Amino acid sequence: MKKKFLATALVLAMALTLFAGCGKSAPAEPAGTSSAGTSSAGNEPAPAAAHADEINIGIAQDLDDSLDPHYAVAAGTKEIMFNVFEGLVKPTPEGNLMPAVASDYTVSEDGLTYDFILRDGIKFHNGDEVEMEDVLYSIERNMGSDGNEALIPALEAIKDMKADGSKLTITLDEPVPELLNYLTLAILPADYDKQDTAPVGTGPYKFVSRVAQDNIVMERFDDYWGEPAKIGKVTFHVVEKIESMLLGLQGGSIDLCMHLTSTQTAQLSDGFNIEEGSMNLVQALYLNNAVAPFDNVLVRQALSYGIDKQGIIDLAFDGFGIPLGTSMFPSFAKYYDDSLTDYYPYDPAKAKELLKEAGFPDGFSMEITVPSNYQPHVDAAQVIVEQLKEIGVTAKINPIEWESWLNDVYGNRQFQSTITGLTSDNMTARKLLERFRSDMPNNFTNYNNADYDELAKAAIVSTNDEEQTALYRQMEKNLTENAANVYIQDMADLVAVRKGLSGLTFYPLYVLDVSTLYWAE
Repeated sequence: MKKKFLATALVLAMALTLFAGCGKSAPAEPAGTSSAGTSSAGNEPAPAAAHADEINIGIAQDLDDSLDPHYAVAAGTKEIMFNVFEGLVKPTPEGNLMPAVASDYTVSEDGLTYDFILRDGIKFHNGDEVEMEDVLYSIERNMGSDGNEALIPALEAIKDMKADGSKLTITLDEPVPELLNYLTLAILPADYDKQDTAPVGTGPYKFVSRVAQDNIVMERFDDYWGEPAKIGKVTFHVVEKIESMLLGLQGGSIDLCMHLTSTQTAQLSDGFNIEEGSMNLVQALYLNNAVAPFDNVLVRQALSYGIDKQGIIDLAFDGFGIPLGTSMFPSFAKYYDDSLTDYYPYDPAKAKELLKEAGFPDGFSMEITVPSNYQPHVDAAQVIVEQLKEIGVTAKINPIEWESWLNDVYGNRQFQSTITGLTSDNMTARKLLERFRSDMPNNFTNYNNADYDELAKAAIVSTNDEEQTALYRQMEKNLTENAANVYIQDMADLVAVRKGLSGLTFYPLYVLDVSTLYWAE
């Protein structure tokens, strides 16, 4: 029998993907390391691990939310579990899709019928072969079966699914041009009920263990259907304090750490290569549009003129980062509209004029709620506080723990403004933009614009690629013109990689593909 939905669906998993960065505040040491056993920053790092079939990766955020991929919230969780789970199709580093659990697929000319062939002999990490029942269960779990809210609203367009041996035919009520992107959703065993703590997937690595606030261990899955992972064992060490992270890198207990700043990488010796990519996210000062004074578009526009995004990048990020003007980042080149980047040039005088017109000639006070363990957001907030003083706005930072942020800010929308980073885990513009539709459960900013809603509804049903792209761009322009939020940047991703370790691959998504890493001979 197919397993039914969990009794209570996590509202937070409705399509939120949130950035988790390095440099958290609580102290922690990597496993097997003590202050007496590490060298100080600036000295030569210890040699790579004696066993070339092993790698140690430092991460600043424990996997605090569910390990069940259909309910996971944090981008940091999805970044790591990318190695464990696969869908019928999976993303490539070039931003395309390739067959995964399915060995082949076709799409009808009218876009209403999708045929998938289940890969022969593909196995889950527990040794069971993947069956059609598992595929059906995984899709139905996300499309709102048994009266539950759809975890992926795009799947509500599915009218019927029929299995004939190894062939699955999906029929839609209306075309959904991005359906394949959503079918990257993880295929899970239908009769397994411990995904949240002991996950089982089909990816190149299998989950072995997790010690809360300490480590996550994975091992190469030897029965993997595709290109096997090159390193046998991977340990992710949770190191919440950046000083300890740097000591771990220098001392040899950590071989790789992503999401560092240039100031942090400068403290490392020449025993490391520093790779630079993009985090593929939209960092912004997100405003609660339903709360005064941010329910006034003039106030939101004033803040947009009063905040110098390049100044934030220069002061808080040493010049690394790409300024943004809307909810889209450059790696989604098809949809990215660079003309919106400078829609609000830094102009304190203009900001003051708009505040006066809005009824705030002497400015006002506001609160910026920031997840305290995400240092890049804290750093950005500190610069913004100083910039806003120039236009008479007094901003106060309210640092709270990540779990509280999820509950209070995202879940209950109890905030004035916040800084976070939003991204997409399936390479769709819809994932980034649909969240601002007024009726979406994950519209935590309470953006409410009738024109935007109509554009969104038209975009998701458009069967013409050129037309759909144009509609998404109009949505981006709507967000910018109405200053739905104060957009800052797509953050640079600096990765410290121990010399001798090769194969780091960047994706147009917030993921870390461990399977491509290897120790050079």
